[in-house]
Amino acid sequence: MMLRLAPITLVALLVLPVTAGLAMVLLPAFGYLPVIGHEQLSLAPWQQLLAQPGLGRSVLVSLFSGLASTALALLVVVLFLAASQGTWLDRSLRRWVSPLLSIPHAAVAFGFAFLIAPSGLTARLFSPWLTGWESPPDALVVNDPWGVALTLGLVLKEAPFLLLMSLAALPQLQPEKRLRLARSLGYTPVIGWLKVVLPSLYPLIRLPVYAVIAYATSVVDMALILGPRLPPTLSVSILGWFNDPDITRRLMASAAAVLQLGVTVLALLLWWLMEQGVRRSSRSWLVNGSRQRGATAVKIAGRGGLTLVTVAALAALAGLALFSVAGFWRFPELFPQALTLDHWQRSAPQLAGPLRTTLAIAVVSTGVAALLVVAALEHEQRQQIRPSRALWLLYLPLLVPQIAFLFGLIVTAESLGIRPQLALVMAGHLLFVLPYLYLSLAEAYRQLDPRWIHMAQSLGVTPNRAFWRVRLPLLLAPLLTSLAVGLAVSISQYLPTQLLGAGRVSTVTTEAVALASGGNRRLIGVWALVQAVLPLAGFMLALAIPRWLGVPRSVSSNEGAR
Repeated sequence: MMLRLAPITLVALLVLPVTAGLAMVLLPAFGYLPVIGHEQLSLAPWQQLLAQPGLGRSVLVSLFSGLASTALALLVVVLFLAASQGTWLDRSLRRWVSPLLSIPHAAVAFGFAFLIAPSGLTARLFSPWLTGWESPPDALVVNDPWGVALTLGLVLKEAPFLLLMSLAALPQLQPEKRLRLARSLGYTPVIGWLKVVLPSLYPLIRLPVYAVIAYATSVVDMALILGPRLPPTLSVSILGWFNDPDITRRLMASAAAVLQLGVTVLALLLWWLMEQGVRRSSRSWLVNGSRQRGATAVKIAGRGGLTLVTVAALAALAGLALFSVAGFWRFPELFPQALTLDHWQRSAPQLAGPLRTTLAIAVVSTGVAALLVVAALEHEQRQQIRPSRALWLLYLPLLVPQIAFLFGLIVTAESLGIRPQLALVMAGHLLFVLPYLYLSLAEAYRQLDPRWIHMAQSLGVTPNRAFWRVRLPLLLAPLLTSLAVGLAVSISQYLPTQLLGAGRVSTVTTEAVALASGGNRRLIGVWALVQAVLPLAGFMLALAIPRWLGVPRSVSSNEGAR
């Protein structure tokens, strides 16, 4: 009975809060919020919103950064897969995908800011011997008005995610067989991959691409760190209006949240139109018989692009570590004159509380998500149910901008008399942990050879006992990896923590982002590095525990029950 209810519960937990949040944000957007005495529908919030200075610029920057970062990240991934399939570079960079994916967005943003700032590591590396700079140039690189720094920072996070989604989808296409056929017709591996694999791969990763667009157009934490300030992106403006002491501004914030939803829908529509344009314009290229033209350029761009993204992300982490222990460090010196642990010692007392809260939220939300996902997948296997087309609903919390429906959830909670508290934040994190945990575990669960379970049951073992004694040990490695993904997702959540906790629930992420306005690089380095190390530790444990226990990494249906 419990297993039968698991899929229904899973879908309900993902769909109901999002739809309720969207419904409850629409009413205040049109002036109806009885809690603060507004009981008549009105267009006043929209009139107030449209009168805000810089609104058009905020919308354009949100739209540009979302579409441009997604396009760049997808291009980097596609060219890399085409140029590096089966090479040592492919195998090497694949090892870094999960660790890079686990680094929270805010930590990447801080590290990237330290990297590209006028007095950052890149400027120091080339000064003064190449640039001639003896002092930092007066240039607005971070927080530039058109969000270029934000766009590039988003690419550092989106490219590993899209690569991981592509690697998960590729086995369904049997790319080796397709490439062998293409090469037998005289195509180079690079051009062959683009012509016979990519057209079948993209439909499989379309939903993750849409999720990336939805996130990038409405991101808050990275926009606070890397994005423009006057005016900021639309999502940052909404957060400011919602937290305004004048509570009537919540009506305008709700209208802006609906506008943010519209911006994301517009971005998805523009992307769909680009898909149609590329599909039509590439038809002649796919069948023109060109077998080698452009292969060298694709190979250079493909291998160099993802390598640059990986090196930049690792350099960003190194920058965080260096700034966290830096003593006196004047420009243009590449390294500080002295290293010190003073910043860590001063930060340790303040770190303890947020660290405990961060781990508590992550463990509870990930644990509940794991129970629901495993129960739903076990029910699917026992009943031999094929994966439903309704699985796209798993992406609903990822496709709808967080800032659009979280406001509605707050209104719903207030209407029910639920005050901002730790439990509400945990429930909010569960919304985003569930999809990622399901997507990271489902394929491994379905690929486990069913003959292992049949063999156990033929010996008189009950289905429940076969689950605990056979399936779970065989799936321990992918399950631990999925748990590490869930912990990483929870640790990186800024907006659900800030809004559902009303600023009263302090985590490492919220405290690190709050330091962005202070400009103390050493203090930021300490907090951001702690934020980055937590999920990395989870992935290291996920890799180490199966080895300690002597458990195989996977037992798929292709290996058989020998």
